[in-house]
This record gives sequence, C-alpha cells and structure tokens, in this order.
Amino acid sequence: MKFSRTPALASLVLASALTLAACGDDSDGGHDSTDGHAGHDMADMTGMTTEGADDADMQHDHAMDGGEAPAGIAETTDPMYPVGTEVTVLADHMEGMDGATGTVTGAYSTTAYAVSYTPTDGGAPVSDHRWVVQEELEGVKGADGAGDAPLADGTEVTLTADHMAGMEGATATIDSSTQETVYMVDIATTDGMTMTNHKWVTESELAPADAE
Repeated sequence: MKFSRTPALASLVLASALTLAACGDDSDGGHDSTDGHAGHDMADMTGMTTEGADDADMQHDHAMDGGEAPAGIAETTDPMYPVGTEVTVLADHMEGMDGATGTVTGAYSTTAYAVSYTPTDGGAPVSDHRWVVQEELEGVKGADGAGDAPLADGTEVTLTADHMAGMEGATATIDSSTQETVYMVDIATTDGMTMTNHKWVTESELAPADAE
C-alpha cells in the first residue's frame, strides 16, 4: 500500500511560510519601534540643546558696554567706593556676577528701582530687573532736589534705559526701590565675560576687593 506524502509536505511548507512571516512582522515592528525611540530621543536632545542655547543667550543679553551715565544724574561727592576702587560684586543680577571682581567707574546719588516689564521687541517678560535709576524713567524728575523720588511700588512707568534689547520704550511696573549710592562698574565675571560700565550696582551689593 502506498501513502501520498503530498499533503504532509504541503502542510510543512505552509507552516514554515507562516513562521517566516511572523518573524518578518516582529522584525519590522522592532525596527519601527527603534526608529520611534531614536526620533524621540533626538527631539529631546535637540530641545535640550536649544534650551541650553536660550539660557546662554539670557545670561549674555546684557550690554557688554553700558555706555555713559544718563543725563541729569548727580555724582556722589564722597562715595564709599570712589572711581578706580577695586571691588568684589555681591549682586546676582546675572550668571557669573556674584563674586566677580570689578573696578568702579562712576558713583551717583539717585533712586534705583527694580522693575518688571515686557520688552518692545517681543521678548519674554522680565521680572524684577535690577536696576534702573530715576533718570532712566520717562517724564520723571530726578532725585537731586526737585524730584518725585521715590516712586511707589506698583507705579507704571516708561523706561528710557537701554541696558538690554527691547528695554528702551517698554512699559514697566516698579517692584521695589532703594535710595543709596549706585555705581557703574567694569566687571570681570566669574564665567569669563568682561563688562564695561555695567549699570547698575548698589552700594550694598559691593564689598572691598580685599575683604575676607
């Protein structure tokens, strides 16, 4: 008696084909998944890089040369730190400032304000910017005798200062104020930047360069 092996062979071929197809599907799925993770990881890395660059820009967007003092501001006659004095900066207005060494280039009697504003160039809102002085507020009299100083917290003002891009002409709200000698200072920041005539640093934000 003879048995036909055709059905058995056909079944074996079919089973093999199904197995190979299943393996192929798993391989493709794994490949797609890897690409997806790779794309996600790359997007995350790109986002982190962009964010890091933005942070760096924010740290360095203050003018490297602050220029001249504003018109009408009164020089202090007997400042604690005369022009040319070497100082240590205690302020942390920006990265690399706290602990930096500096040289005083100007000392002035005025009112200094911390302000919050939205830049005119579409940049992100700035909170508690320190400092702008009385003479950098549009339409406000100086602090040398005839003035309106100090303005109350919450007062809305227009800035004439150009310390940073988008600052001049911006509408701002006064957050706080201080009446003490303010200084322009040449600063060598702790992260390697050199700033000339940085505006502004208050007397309480400075210490002698040789202080322990």
